[in-house]
Amino acid sequence: MRIHVPGRPTGRLTDAWRACVGTGRFELALRRDYQDSLALVQRDIGFRHIRGHGLLSDGVGVHRPYEHAGSRRVRHSFTYVDQVVDAYLELGIRPFVELGFMPSGLASGDQTVFWWQGNVTPPASWTEWADLVRATVAHLVDRYGLDEVRGWPIEVWNEPNLTAFWQDADRDAYHRLYEVSAHAVKEVDASLQVGGPAISPGSDEWLVPFAEFVAARDVPCDFVSRHAYTSGPAQHVPFGTHQTLAPAEHLLEQFAAPRRLLAGTALAELPVHITEFNSSYRPDNPIHDTAFHAAYLAPVVAAGGDLVDSFSYWTFSDMFEEAGIPTTLLHGGFGLLTHRQLKKPTYHLYAFLARMGDAVLARGADHLVTRDTDGRVTVLAWAPVDVTGRAPVPERHTLALSVPLDAPGATSAYLARSSVSEEAGNVQAAWAEMGRPRSPLPRQLDALREAAEPARSHRSLPVVGGRVEVDLTLARHEVTLVEIDAVRDETPPWWDDDRLLGLPGRGVGGHDGNGHDGEGRDGDGRRDGVPAGGDGRP
Repeated sequence: MRIHVPGRPTGRLTDAWRACVGTGRFELALRRDYQDSLALVQRDIGFRHIRGHGLLSDGVGVHRPYEHAGSRRVRHSFTYVDQVVDAYLELGIRPFVELGFMPSGLASGDQTVFWWQGNVTPPASWTEWADLVRATVAHLVDRYGLDEVRGWPIEVWNEPNLTAFWQDADRDAYHRLYEVSAHAVKEVDASLQVGGPAISPGSDEWLVPFAEFVAARDVPCDFVSRHAYTSGPAQHVPFGTHQTLAPAEHLLEQFAAPRRLLAGTALAELPVHITEFNSSYRPDNPIHDTAFHAAYLAPVVAAGGDLVDSFSYWTFSDMFEEAGIPTTLLHGGFGLLTHRQLKKPTYHLYAFLARMGDAVLARGADHLVTRDTDGRVTVLAWAPVDVTGRAPVPERHTLALSVPLDAPGATSAYLARSSVSEEAGNVQAAWAEMGRPRSPLPRQLDALREAAEPARSHRSLPVVGGRVEVDLTLARHEVTLVEIDAVRDETPPWWDDDRLLGLPGRGVGGHDGNGHDGEGRDGDGRRDGVPAGGDGRP
């Protein structure tokens, strides 16, 4: 059945899907491969903010205690902070600041997380922690200006509900950390944004007590944050992980949870930021590299902005070392890009969305239709997926649309289509066919870059009654972008494709039917009565 797309917009496609993106730990941004990858992402997608761990960890070197004149003192150093933030701003992206983890010189214990050992214990001195937060935020304001830094949300810690990320998952201790941190931020300037509690999935019971705490203690809170994933327990294999997945709509349910649970509390009307989301929470699950993954997330990326103010894909690049240094080029990393800037299918999902308009004409279980200010209509469509592995989806999925084209007088439309699927734009499949080389040669990298590009096609369609009929057949796990523009025909009246090889024309702008063309030439290329040389010479 053909779906009739209305001509009037039914809503707006917000920028929530690209308001933020995740990254590996803070100091990775000093590397060339990282900055090259981020530049590519910004060119094709254009995220607004970037969030990652480790700003206050030892690898960035902000907190520098020392002894002088018989007393302990602290220097706050921003050598690496400045280099990273300068690079971000040059690439058109702003920090979404995460306050964490604990510097070892300030930590009350030695518990760490990740291969790079971020300390997750409370501070030994709350006063010194407040000084660290205040000094860091004040430095950012001094260097980049208050008007700029007002636009950088500041989140307190990461997943304190998990013992891996906060000692004993002590909720009261986190509330104290939040209170001290929030006040320190506001002491720099009351207009700066601060929020939390940055909890992981499955811990929504933290939200209401957090709201009650900040209300009872009059603690500043400008936004609420949490994370969203849909994977089950990890099944470990050497250098990798496999997991079950819940249906993608479970991500949207997690997005909606904060507003539902906080209704009637002091935080009910605040912005909600999903500061991490993905299918799997593991940085070594090969599902991240697949065409399946792009089709799985398509309905989430298309609809998530109706539920929250931002939802941050975790992460933009495989330059990420929580589980150690990756041992192969494609290793199931979170990234939209691999090392060396190979584009995964999910990268193209985001790049496709970046080319869409913001006026929503139609939504469906397998499509999103938008129009931009120039009248161009775009269709994002995706094939269904089966997360169980037991109910294979059809090899072909069809979608028929009647699309309005706001172009009076137009009789034809130009349709351009870009697609990724199991067979097209699938770097993981090409890499597997190469034998999964751990360190691809330069010529193999070139071949993989070519294989990672979407399949592209184009055609002309008639416009009848101001509408275009679009019939799409999607391959298995395909995500496709269709762009439709009205044609303003500027073909000159003498143009005739039949004459490209010098054949007789059709009589319209070509031969006059008597062996002469519009310039007085005979059918053999001579001017009437003049040899082919053109100047009368034999």
